[in-house]
Amino acid sequence: MAIDESGLTKAHARKLNALRKSVGDKLGEEVFSKWLAQEKKASAERADPVAEKIAEALAGYAGDRSFRLGNYGYTVRRARGKGVSGFVAVKNTKKT
Repeated sequence: MAIDESGLTKAHARKLNALRKSVGDKLGEEVFSKWLAQEKKASAERADPVAEKIAEALAGYAGDRSFRLGNYGYTVRRARGKGVSGFVAVKNTKKT
C-alpha cells in the first residue's frame, strides 16, 4: 500500500516517517493510512458550537430586509467591568 507523499503536509510526512522507523515500512504505512482516515473524519465532524448558537439565534432575521449587518459586520463581545453582564455589539468600520 503506497502512500502519495506529495499530497501530505510537512507534519503528516514527519508522522509517516516516524511510524516507518518505529514499526517498519509496511506496518507504518498501514497505521498511518488508518490514522489519516480517522483524522479527516474527526476534523469534518468538528463544528463550533458557539457559532451554531449565534446562527440559530439570528435565523429568525433571515427574511427580514430591514435587518442589515452592513459591509463590515459587527463584533460581539462579553461586557467587561464591575457589575456588568451580557454582551456588547460594536459595528465594524473600514480602517483607513
